[in-house]
Amino acid sequence: MIDLSNVRAPGWQQVVAELNSAAPDDRAFLERLLRIVSQVTAARQGALFMPDRADGEEIEPRVELVWPAPGAATVLPDEPGAPKADKAKGVEFPQETHAAARAAFSSGQARAYSLDKQEMYYDGGGSQGCVLAVPIRAPAPAAPGKGAAEQVVSVVTLLIEPRGKDAIRSTLAMAEVLCGYVHGHAARQALRRTQTASFALDLATKLIASINTAPNFKGACLQLVNELSKQFALDRVALGWVKRDAVRARAISDTEHFDRRMAMVGKIEAAMDECLDQEQPIVYPQPAADGPGGDVLLAQSIVHAHRELASGNARLKLCSLPLRIDDDVVGVVLLETASDAPIDLNTIELLQAAMDLVAPVLRLRRSDDRWLAVRAWDSTVHAAAWAVGPKHTVWKVAGIALLAGLIFVTVYHKTYRVGAEAHLEPRVRRIVSAPFDARLKSLVPGIEPGVRVTAGQLLAQFDDTEYRLSLASADAKLQQAEKSAAAARLERDLTKVAAFEAQAKAARAEADAYRDRIERCRVVAPIDGEIIAGDIKERVGATLKLGDPMFQIASMDDIVLVAKVDERDVALVRRAFEDAREQGRPARGAIATKSNPSEPIDFTVERIVPLAQAAEGKNVYEVRAVLDGAPGWFRPGMEGIAKFDTQRHSLLWIGSRRIIDTVRMWWW
Repeated sequence: MIDLSNVRAPGWQQVVAELNSAAPDDRAFLERLLRIVSQVTAARQGALFMPDRADGEEIEPRVELVWPAPGAATVLPDEPGAPKADKAKGVEFPQETHAAARAAFSSGQARAYSLDKQEMYYDGGGSQGCVLAVPIRAPAPAAPGKGAAEQVVSVVTLLIEPRGKDAIRSTLAMAEVLCGYVHGHAARQALRRTQTASFALDLATKLIASINTAPNFKGACLQLVNELSKQFALDRVALGWVKRDAVRARAISDTEHFDRRMAMVGKIEAAMDECLDQEQPIVYPQPAADGPGGDVLLAQSIVHAHRELASGNARLKLCSLPLRIDDDVVGVVLLETASDAPIDLNTIELLQAAMDLVAPVLRLRRSDDRWLAVRAWDSTVHAAAWAVGPKHTVWKVAGIALLAGLIFVTVYHKTYRVGAEAHLEPRVRRIVSAPFDARLKSLVPGIEPGVRVTAGQLLAQFDDTEYRLSLASADAKLQQAEKSAAAARLERDLTKVAAFEAQAKAARAEADAYRDRIERCRVVAPIDGEIIAGDIKERVGATLKLGDPMFQIASMDDIVLVAKVDERDVALVRRAFEDAREQGRPARGAIATKSNPSEPIDFTVERIVPLAQAAEGKNVYEVRAVLDGAPGWFRPGMEGIAKFDTQRHSLLWIGSRRIIDTVRMWWW
């Protein structure tokens, strides 16, 4: 490589300085290199080709970058056989350019090709110019005991105007010299990776030293987050440990004790779960997919939980890092900062490398900080070895325990309890619907689901203006007909009297109809109870159709249980019900609701509906029961599991009943 750094020309000093300046990644440097080479060689167009091939196939160049970038209105030459991808990138003379790049990949040498002739060099340059193909080499992994090797990683093609043979050689040599600066970039990148690894090792050493000063796993986690917060001046650092495929917060910087039920802790754990699911670092706000400081993986990551965590502070920036051991993620570290500067990708790489070194130490501390039950298990195994022998201790103890358990389940009897899905519903429920097509004028304040009402209490009011006007008109017609009938009586004209009395009767009926409509515009509660459905505040002012449901009112004083018993179990429930009725006692059971399963409520079976119903691919029978002292928090619609008391059987019979019945059906 020819060193141009000693050239004193201002233009070359600027070129050399720009090529020697650090680039955030390889793509940014290649974009800069392509632009500089194209400008220095006065090329009409420059293109960067990358190799695209399968194993054992010839290299097929693929366009990666084009300079200058084609505009939206660029008209591309429609040449037969031109690759579509090149047309999309706006490469001129795509066939010739591809051929030159393919030759450079194959030979590894710089070449110049005429656009008018087949030979490489020519005098005069033709009328359309020529294409220069310059390979870019990079160090390749060398075999042990051999020197460093190089390979062609990309090719730069330059489309130049017609020039002389010597000018083309000079231009080609100049392009080769400039492309050689890729070695400097590779060296800088290797140095940066080495420095990052060194910094990561130094940071991991400090973190591990801090962890080892803690007496237990919780203290180690707290030491780690406090040290990270101090080293990088972060606002908050949280560490979570994976347990049953979910992350549980174990330590928060500068916080010795915290409650996992806090809303903020829940948001932190949700963000950690998001990092665990994707098994990669997550940054919020996300960086761009390309350009300086861009990263494709970070830009495409899912950040819903991180966005929710940062919603309270517009300046907050988040970064989640997985704690990885081989292919497993054992924990997550969440970093929070409100500084103005964005989270640097180099810092993320440094922290991730350090966390990969710290993770095994944390898992070792977690293993040492085991529960008493785990330690007791180890002691039990050692004690059993003295009784049954040191070989296959666990299997021997398991066999003895299995035999003892089999004897126990055979001789021990208990009441068999049939389980079934159940729900609660009120015994009395009324649906209040629109009496006719009318506009809902207003709702009584405070009328909404959950409010207790009494029978006759006003709930809503429909617009009765039209009916009142019609009532006034009907009353006027009635008065006019009555006056006319009175005048006809004075004249002793019986025919007119009958006619006017008929008009008065019709007007009175019409007025009564409008009065009924006006009365029905007042929607009242039909029974005493609680409104369980019907939030129609947004429909005030809208027109409701006849029969549109408005409210559901149910009595909370009488709630019944409805269980769906499988047809395989209904015979046992019916037998227990009949036996209890013959003995003059009620058939009993208990229900545990999903909302509060720790408080089962007893019930008494009322009746068994004899008709089967299809539900979720199986036949079920409806069993209705009365709750014994339902608590105040019971509400219609609650679901749970009901257990019906049946006959006493051995544990072996209870456990094998379904299996025996299935085998019997198979053999039938």
